[in-house]
Amino acid sequence: MTTDVSGLAGYGLPAVVLLVGGFGYAAWSDVREREVPDLLWQVLGVLGFGMGYLAWVPFGALSYALWTIVGLFVLQHLFAWDLWLGPKGETYADLIELVVYLLVIVIVTGSVFVYGLGSGGVPVPVVAVLITVLFARGLFEAGILFGGADAKALMIAGLLVPMFPHTLIVLPPAVAPITQYLPFAVNVLMNSALFSVVVPLAIAVRNIRAGEFRGISGFVGYSIPVDDLPKKFVWVRDPMFGEGREEEKSIETSDDDRRRRETLAQELRAKGVQRVWVTPQIPFLVLMALGVVGALLAGNLLFDLIFLL
Repeated sequence: MTTDVSGLAGYGLPAVVLLVGGFGYAAWSDVREREVPDLLWQVLGVLGFGMGYLAWVPFGALSYALWTIVGLFVLQHLFAWDLWLGPKGETYADLIELVVYLLVIVIVTGSVFVYGLGSGGVPVPVVAVLITVLFARGLFEAGILFGGADAKALMIAGLLVPMFPHTLIVLPPAVAPITQYLPFAVNVLMNSALFSVVVPLAIAVRNIRAGEFRGISGFVGYSIPVDDLPKKFVWVRDPMFGEGREEEKSIETSDDDRRRRETLAQELRAKGVQRVWVTPQIPFLVLMALGVVGALLAGNLLFDLIFLL
């Protein structure tokens, strides 16, 4: 196995460094609080937007115009611009955003049809950023990316590094071409999903060692003392009260979540319950940070494994 870092500066070394550092901080924050400050994504987004003119798109009016459009398209997800519209802003925000989505899609795809894709036409990074945003938003709306921070993180990864076709580890020819056709953020997410397989296995090992393995549920949850509930980032699954799962969807901050766990602990103690079955709140940004490193080093790890096997 050999490495090749000679072309890294051409990919925008400052953007790559910012990506790794930003996701490292996000992972640390997610572990500590299960929450990442919006300011982090806003700073990374603005810097990535600016760096893109130098790092990812060639000089030219068309390239710069399209990068400006997709860059601002990403940034609008990071700022609460609907509050600037006044009392009726929330009413029209969804409609305005839908119009923005349609306009950006029409402009970029129309430009591809008119000018072509690649050299002399629409820069590939512009299309990669658009695909990344649509991909992240679609997964968020489908509930696959549970937190807004996860979707924002994916968009930021795509803005900072739209494409990374030549990995730092030199791969066999049958493997390497995959990364040339997928946006960098897609590789990051697929790597994160691959790393997530470790989580249920670790939970199962924990339960086996504690003598609490319950079959399928033993891969996703475990029991803890009720007194530990306020101190752990978990969801209560057994016993569960009323519309507990619906309440989870309305939680917006780590403080809200902590207060809810404190309330649940009080209710459980009042009922004489000593232990509860819980599922962990996975700090997905840790997995995404690992996915970023994996994508930089070896591209799409899932496809790497498939082709190597």
